[in-house]
Amino acid sequence: MPRRILIAKPGLDGHDRGAKVIARALRDAGCEVIYSGLHQTPEQIVETAIQEDVGGIGLSVLSGAHMTLFPRVVELLAEREAADIVVFGGGIIPQDDIETLSQQGLAAIFTPGTPLTLVVEWVEANIPEH
Repeated sequence: MPRRILIAKPGLDGHDRGAKVIARALRDAGCEVIYSGLHQTPEQIVETAIQEDVGGIGLSVLSGAHMTLFPRVVELLAEREAADIVVFGGGIIPQDDIETLSQQGLAAIFTPGTPLTLVVEWVEANIPEH
């Protein structure tokens, strides 16, 4: 069974080109990708992830709200006893914030310019097949 990945855009950020590029790269690599669309709350993202039985959630934020939105998704997954779902993120995220997000449960952070092959390789190495 292929890896199932939810790509989500939490918050009010309306820029989804990067998320769609990642979704296509993962799909081309054989993953089953669900794209949640824009303006999702952390609660909606977690609900979708559980309903869709994904192994990973890729969050994309360019609005600067990553320090609240990313950890909230991790927290909600734990509350729903779904902490085994791997959460990774991407966007315009300062280096100083990446370490803090790692400590808060984000498995990886990808910033603009990261080669798609690196993202795909990371997903293949860190998110289990279903």
